[in-house]
Parts: sequence; C-alpha cells; structure tokens
Amino acid sequence: MDTAPTRKELSHRRIVDAAARAIRREGFAGVGVAEVMKAAGLTHGGFYAHFDSRDALLVAALDEAGRGSALLIEQASRAGESSGVSPFRALVDGYLADGLLKAADAGCPVAALCTEMPRQSPPVRKASTVRVRSLMKSVHRSLGDGATAADAGVVAATMVGALQLARTLGGAEGRALLAATRRSLLDRHDRR
Repeated sequence: MDTAPTRKELSHRRIVDAAARAIRREGFAGVGVAEVMKAAGLTHGGFYAHFDSRDALLVAALDEAGRGSALLIEQASRAGESSGVSPFRALVDGYLADGLLKAADAGCPVAALCTEMPRQSPPVRKASTVRVRSLMKSVHRSLGDGATAADAGVVAATMVGALQLARTLGGAEGRALLAATRRSLLDRHDRR
C-alpha cells in the first residue's frame, strides 16, 4: 500500500523543483539558497533540514532538470513514432523547438548550463557529466541501428550549440538558426 508523501517530502520536492527551474534560467551562479527557498514557499532557515550544502542542492536540481528533460524527449519520441515520425525526427524537432528560445527554464539543462559545468565543484561536475552522457545516450537510441556513439556525440553537440546560439540571437535570427539546424540534422541522420 502506497502512503502519501510526508510534509517534509513535499517540501523537499518543492525545493528541488524551484532549484531545477532556477539553474536552467539563471545558471549555477544564479541559484541562491534564499531565492530557491522563497520560490518554494519556504523559509531560508529550513534549507539544512533538506540539504547538507548548496552543492547538494545543485546536484539534486540538475538531476531533476535532467530527468524532466529526458522524460520529454522520451514522450516526444513515442508520440512521433505513433504518428509515423522517426524517433530521431521527434527528438530533433522537440529539442530544437522554437518555443525553447524564450523558455530556458523548461529546456534541456545541458544546453542551459554547458559552459558553466566544467567550473563547478567535483560533485556538481560529476552530476553534469551524467546529464551530458544521458543526453548522448538518448540521441544514440533515437539514431537507431548503425549509429555510433561518436555520431550521437556530434548530434548532441550540434543540438546543444545550436540552441545556445539561437537563444543568444533571439527572434527571427534565432528561429532561422534552429530551422537550419533541424534541416541539416534530419537530412544527414533521419532514416525515415
């Protein structure tokens, strides 16, 4: 029999969700404990009942953001397949969607944080590496038989870089870059 989550578990979930949105929107440096706790509707003093350190919060937030992104990728892939679209097309169309130009707090944490990842503490770098590898595995699965891990790495790097550049350019120029990247990747790798 499943039991309802405790009050502490619900508070923990709110903190992690708020931090996951914040790291994608503001970067690692922009995540302050006080701001996250306020966004979660809790007092700053309660933080240490949930986490040993800010780095522990960043690791949990990165994990949550990555799980959410992976779930969206998986759902897009299944939806695409059911409508006759290849898993790769579904992945590319979802990852490089125009709507993500302005929704950095909802997109892939790798694209949002990639340039900051190498400068973090060892535990946060380790969690970052897990996220990057997870993205590359998702891409590899979507490419299907015959694709190599190197192919997946190149595609993942192309998507991450394109999304970062498109967000920087914004507007019509950013949308044009995303469209060109989608076309290029699909022309080269889509098997359907």
